[in-house]
Amino acid sequence: MDAAVVTRFDQPPQFGQIDAPEPRSEHDLVVDVLAAGLHQRVRSQAAGSHYTSTDHLPLVPGIDGVGRDTEGRLRYFLLPTTTMGSMAQQTVIDARRSVILPEDIDPVALAAAMNPAMSSWVALRQRISFEPGQDVLILGATGNSGQMAVRIAKLFGAGKIVAAGRDLEKLAQLPALGATETIRLGADDTADRLAELAADVDVVIDYVWGENTVAAMTAMVPRRSDPGRQLTWIEIGSVGGLTANIPSAAFRAVRLQLVGSGQGSITPSDYMAQLPALATEIVSGSLRVDASAVPLREVTAAWTADDANGRIVLVP
Repeated sequence: MDAAVVTRFDQPPQFGQIDAPEPRSEHDLVVDVLAAGLHQRVRSQAAGSHYTSTDHLPLVPGIDGVGRDTEGRLRYFLLPTTTMGSMAQQTVIDARRSVILPEDIDPVALAAAMNPAMSSWVALRQRISFEPGQDVLILGATGNSGQMAVRIAKLFGAGKIVAAGRDLEKLAQLPALGATETIRLGADDTADRLAELAADVDVVIDYVWGENTVAAMTAMVPRRSDPGRQLTWIEIGSVGGLTANIPSAAFRAVRLQLVGSGQGSITPSDYMAQLPALATEIVSGSLRVDASAVPLREVTAAWTADDANGRIVLVP
């Protein structure tokens, strides 16, 4: 059957042929894949750079998708760590890690939105006890996941929503999604604006990490009006760097809690507990991202394409 195949971690996947998958346990289902999103998490999987990656090759990339089971039902599914991913005509899923979907949904739209929405949704629902009215700073708010985090923070009843990112054009669009303040990362006045607008937030959703996180924390911590007020920093992504040299004084000067959110720190059952409600919001249209459907045979070109204007979704 047709599939995207990774044979070297330093090269994009190639279109090729592999054997059709077979179920191995009572919970396994073979599904016809209808749509699989090309997320940053999938790129790191195919590059062998994700913290869950192994050195097993060849592999079919893809960590989730929308498929049709043998009984004709549409399912959104999450895959475990596997070399048989979702970027193929068929894959094997664990029925317990899937959600049955309405028949009239758009598979491409759902596959595009679930992963970027899941990161902040699950972080706020499972990793911390987020309360309506709390103020939020989103670092990396102009990426697909960051834009979705703005919407989700608003949906969950956040008070102030400060959105910080590099893309000026997208930054200008964020107030329409729910941002109450915007900050340009990398500008001459970034530190001053973080100190002025975000010093007293309750939660930081961080997709950036690296030097930008250090700069933000250094700007914000000394300006907090109440050092005893809890500041919860949720680390989700690392597009700005894999490491951050956080000064030790930041943890002593204020009541700072650093929390990681991702595969491992969140169990499969915790993810699954949130998926039905998240899928419902996406199906309703309240949480959507721009999506571009690309044929599976064009996977190599899709891998190197600019997805700044929408999520690329591969379709067989």
